[in-house]
Amino acid sequence: MTTSAEGTGNAAVEPRPSASGIGAAGLERRNRWAFGVGTLGRDMVYTLVATFLITYLTEVLSLRDSTLLWVSALVLGARLFDAVMDIVMGSIVDNTRSRWGHYKPWILAGVLASSVFTILMFSDLGLPEEVFIVAFALIYLLWGLSWTMNDIPYWALLPALSVNQRARERTGAIAKIFATVGLFLVVVLVIPVTTALSGTLGTRGAWQAFAIGVVVIMLAGQLVTLVGVKEPKIAVEQTHTTLREVAGVVVRNDQLLWTAVAMVLFMTGYLTTTTFGVHFFKYAYGDVEMFTPFGGVLVISMLIGFLTFPLLRKRWSRQTIFTAAIGLILAGYLAFFFAPMDIVAIGAAGLALFIGESYVVLLMLVFISDTIDYGHWKLGRRNVAVTFALQPFINKVGAALSFQIVAITLVAAGINEATAVGDVTADGLVLMRVMMLVMPAVLILASYLIYRWKYRIDEDFHARIIADLKQQGQLTSDA
Repeated sequence: MTTSAEGTGNAAVEPRPSASGIGAAGLERRNRWAFGVGTLGRDMVYTLVATFLITYLTEVLSLRDSTLLWVSALVLGARLFDAVMDIVMGSIVDNTRSRWGHYKPWILAGVLASSVFTILMFSDLGLPEEVFIVAFALIYLLWGLSWTMNDIPYWALLPALSVNQRARERTGAIAKIFATVGLFLVVVLVIPVTTALSGTLGTRGAWQAFAIGVVVIMLAGQLVTLVGVKEPKIAVEQTHTTLREVAGVVVRNDQLLWTAVAMVLFMTGYLTTTTFGVHFFKYAYGDVEMFTPFGGVLVISMLIGFLTFPLLRKRWSRQTIFTAAIGLILAGYLAFFFAPMDIVAIGAAGLALFIGESYVVLLMLVFISDTIDYGHWKLGRRNVAVTFALQPFINKVGAALSFQIVAITLVAAGINEATAVGDVTADGLVLMRVMMLVMPAVLILASYLIYRWKYRIDEDFHARIIADLKQQGQLTSDA
C-alpha cells in the first residue's frame, strides 16, 4: 500500500476488484449486506464508548469530582483534535493507491488498532490518580485516532458503491439496521451482563470482559465487509488532494459545510440525552434496572424507523420526512419532560423521540453522500473520503460536547459523588432533567432551522447534477 499527499490533476484510473460472474443487481445486493454486517460490532463498540464510558468512570471507577472534570476536559480536547484529524485522514484515504483500493487497507488497520485501545480503556490499570488522568487521556486519544483510521474509509465506501440515491438509501438503511442491532445488544445487555459477571470477576473485571466480547464481534463483522464488498467502477477519477487543499474542499462545498453545522447541533443534543440514560434511571427514576427495558424501546423505535423509511420515501420527499421526524422528536421531548416516573409513559415518549431520530440519522448519511456529487459538480473534484470524513467529524464533535455537558452536570447536580440515591437534591434532579431534555430539544430545533435555510440538494437538483457529470464524462456508471 502506498499513499501520496502530493500532486493534483489527472490520476490514472485505479483497478477495482472484479465482480466477474455477478450481475449489477446481484453485486448491489451482495455489497448491501456485506457492508451492513460490518456495522454490527462497530456500533457495539461505539455505543459502549460513546454512551457508557461516563457510566464506567463515575459508577465503576468512582472518580472524584475533580478527577472527572479533568478527564472530561481532556476527553473534549482529544475528541476535537481527533475530529479535525478526520479531515486529514480523508485526504490520506483519497490519495491511497493499493491493489485493494482506497478503503480496505485502512479499514483493516483501524479495526485492529481500535480493538486494542478499546480493551485498554475499560481495563483497571491500577494507577495513581494523577497518572491515571494522563494515561487515560493518552489511551482515549489513540483510540479516537485508530477509530478514525477505520471509520473514514468504512463510511466512504457507501457513496463509492453507487451514485443512485435510492441504492444509497437502501444500503444505508441496511447498515443502520445492523448498527441498531449492535446498539441494542449493548444497551440491553451491558447492565445485566456486567452485574452477573461481577460476582466472579469483580465489577471492573466484568466491564473489561464485556469490552473484550464486543471487540471480538466487531472484528468478525469487519472481516465480512473486507471479504464481501466489491466496488463497482463509478467515477472516471478519484481526485488527489494535498493536505493544503483539504480545508478548501470542505469550506468551498457550501452544502457539505451547512450539513455539518446542522448535524453537529443535532448529534450534540441527541447524544446528551442518551448519555444521561443510566444516571436518569438510577437517580431520577429510582431503579437503574429499568434502563434495560427503556433501552429496548430505544432500539425497537430505531428499527421501526429504519424499516419504514423506504416505505415513506415512496410517497414523501426527504424534506417532508425530515420535517416530520423533527416534529416527532420535539413531541417526544415534551412528553418525556412532563411524564410521570412510569416506564410506560416514558417509553411512549421515547418511542416518538427515537423513531424521529432514526429518520434523521439515515437522512444525514444520504445528505452527505449527495454533497460528494455536488462537490464534484461544483468544484470539478471528486473527494469521497475527504467529504465523508464529515460524518465521523459530526459524531465526534457531538459526542465530545455531550460528554462534557453530562460530566459538568453530574458534578453541578451533586450526582457524581453521591453515596446513595437519596443524597441527590430535588434541585439537582431538576437540573439533570433540564440538561437531558430541554437543552437537547433546543439544539435539535436549531439544527432543523439551519437545514431548511441552507440545504438545497433535493431529488430534482441531484438528478441534474448526475446528468451534468455524465455529460461531461465524469461518471461512467449508473450503479
